[in-house]
Amino acid sequence: MTEKLLSTDRRIENVRENYKIIRDRIAEAAVKSGRNPEDVRFMAVTKTVEPALINAAIEEGITLIGENRVQEFLGKESELHLEGVEKHLIGHLQKNKVRQIVGKVEMIESVDSADIAREISKRSEMQGITTDVLLEVNIGGEASKFGFSPDTLEENLALISELSHIRVRGLMSIPPICDEKAQIRQFFSQMNELYIDFSAKIFNNINMNILSMGMSGDYYEAILEGSNLVRVGSALFGNRIYR
Repeated sequence: MTEKLLSTDRRIENVRENYKIIRDRIAEAAVKSGRNPEDVRFMAVTKTVEPALINAAIEEGITLIGENRVQEFLGKESELHLEGVEKHLIGHLQKNKVRQIVGKVEMIESVDSADIAREISKRSEMQGITTDVLLEVNIGGEASKFGFSPDTLEENLALISELSHIRVRGLMSIPPICDEKAQIRQFFSQMNELYIDFSAKIFNNINMNILSMGMSGDYYEAILEGSNLVRVGSALFGNRIYR
């Protein structure tokens, strides 16, 4: 038991140290891209992370967490110190799980089809709420990933804009794994161009001000290319422990 406690204490200390390092790098990249550090939000990705470590990150200053799986979030929600903390679902959402998560999080970042958007709007209407969402873009055209293709984004935005209980706040993307930083910056740059383009278009129920891209290994480059929300998990909490 003592060994486990010491191990947890050490990991909590690591979270605190990592938080400061990441905050500094976010600030550096923001300034380098011509923005204020406050313009870029730092999300703590909590997939497989135990509540003690999440709470330590919240104590350090995290005000936004993102969970990949509905059941995992619901399972540990009661142990988290979530006062003043915004919650997002960032993983692929199955239609049969929509009813369980609507109203539990402030935003669903992973809307990857008009069908899922319709279900979110329907379930939101039943609760008398409007749910904020991001549309996931498959910027690399990878068969293994979910998301709208850039070519179909406009027609899907038009369809989703007609849904009364959903509000599109921006775009989200996970680019392909790249060996070179210059390669991934090209994908981030393409996403930023899409974001700027569609932010300027007028649709009902769409108020785009969030571009969510960049994770533990590439958040610095994502910020340089315009991201204003980065999703950081292992760089903050350490390597994931799968059970």
